[in-house]
Amino acid sequence: MVDTKQTENNQIQHLDVLIVGAGISGVACAYHLQNKCPNKSFLMVESKSRWGGTWETHKYPGVRSDSDLYTFGYSFKPWNGVPIATAGEILRYMEEAIEENSLNDKITYNTQITSAQWSDEKKHWTVSLKNTEENREYTVTTSFLWMCAGYYEHDQGYTPDFPNMESFKGDIVHPQTWPEDYDYTGKKVLVIGSGATAATLIPAMAEDAEHVTMLQRSPTYFAPLENKNEMADMLRELDLPEEQVHDITRKKILHDSKLIHQTSKENPEYVKQALLAEVEKQVGSKEIVEKHFTPKYRPWQQRLAAVPNGDLFHYVREGKASVVTDTIESFVEEGILLTSGEVLEADIIITATGFNLKMLGGVDMRLGNGEPFYPHQSWAYRGVMFSGVPNFANVFGYLRTSWTMRAELIADYVCRLLNHMDEKGAQVVTPELRPEDEGMEPMYFIPEEDFNPGYMLRGRHLMPKRGDKEPWSFELDYYKEKEILPNCSLDDDALVYQS
Repeated sequence: MVDTKQTENNQIQHLDVLIVGAGISGVACAYHLQNKCPNKSFLMVESKSRWGGTWETHKYPGVRSDSDLYTFGYSFKPWNGVPIATAGEILRYMEEAIEENSLNDKITYNTQITSAQWSDEKKHWTVSLKNTEENREYTVTTSFLWMCAGYYEHDQGYTPDFPNMESFKGDIVHPQTWPEDYDYTGKKVLVIGSGATAATLIPAMAEDAEHVTMLQRSPTYFAPLENKNEMADMLRELDLPEEQVHDITRKKILHDSKLIHQTSKENPEYVKQALLAEVEKQVGSKEIVEKHFTPKYRPWQQRLAAVPNGDLFHYVREGKASVVTDTIESFVEEGILLTSGEVLEADIIITATGFNLKMLGGVDMRLGNGEPFYPHQSWAYRGVMFSGVPNFANVFGYLRTSWTMRAELIADYVCRLLNHMDEKGAQVVTPELRPEDEGMEPMYFIPEEDFNPGYMLRGRHLMPKRGDKEPWSFELDYYKEKEILPNCSLDDDALVYQS
């Protein structure tokens, strides 16, 4: 851990780069910065007591990845476990990545950013920090501010304002704020929601609970997959080094995923029927599949949740879990009254209803004029930087392909940019709209037709605008960006440099 006591009494420490967040993105960016910009001083600040980000936040039963670790893991550290991993396994993997690359001394934990102010005169950010463990405030300055804080609020999940919630006599729990050592043995559990969280919770709780019911407004696509990778297993039998196993397996998964994404757009009915046929095999009932597992949207319009070894369907088939597709009329003393008139009885209601989108970790950012900066007021430059904001980058990963794939592309881009600034003798770089960009039709950062889960539709107005031309137009598509970002010009006329 970095010794932050050197900044007591408001003595200012200056850094070349300040990375916000020691989650999956922050660790990736720190690795690339350390290796590609070895002369840059940097620090990662993390509000929690250890690394991990979302994997440290979530404590609910069975918490696991919903994408494979060969692509969700880092390009620079081989993954050698099962493709769909638990939070504990991911945290251990991240710990090894931190230790192997000597990043421990670059992270300060229990540290919140309260504000970040840019100075046009001094050409740096002044960042106010608070060590929550010691209740101590101090300040650092940084030439470049790099946000790796994710895109949702960690402190509280999203729960709709259901009618008469206060009338329910049991416990109401959101997975994001799961109580420590919570005992649900022998209880009737009702899970509201049908996303990846619900698909994880239900099999994890079904063995000990009396019964678990998943209540969904509409069905979700699930992919029941055997939790192993035959390609990786075969390569290991050939005694190939783990680095090669990881690289080849990663490329094969990305190749197959690209075909699935393309087919989902070009022939969605084919992909739909293939997914549903596999679910029917697992559940053993065509009627249940048609009623509860057949979505109205096309595959991949929302994230496709993996169900390793079909565990969710196993408990549905065995009768330990069930699915109800209906809408909520109101909460009642004994459970939930449905629009159909049925009452679902429960001892515990879990609201697996998503999260609240939150940009920039909620940091109070101000530009040279002292006015607060809000991302929705700006245009996204290549989906990485924001118009009018100097010496700043933000990591927003992929929503279909693993998040980490874009985090590493952005890390490479930012490192190239920092080195380019040094070559030019520039202290400041700012994306600025050009005369020909005036009058661009603003579009949402994430187009609804491409990706439309509830949290995105609720919070998209908080995100920067997308334009209709480069570099303000961009594709959150790994297969396109992997060619674009590493090769794009750092001297295009929308980037303004100052010495």
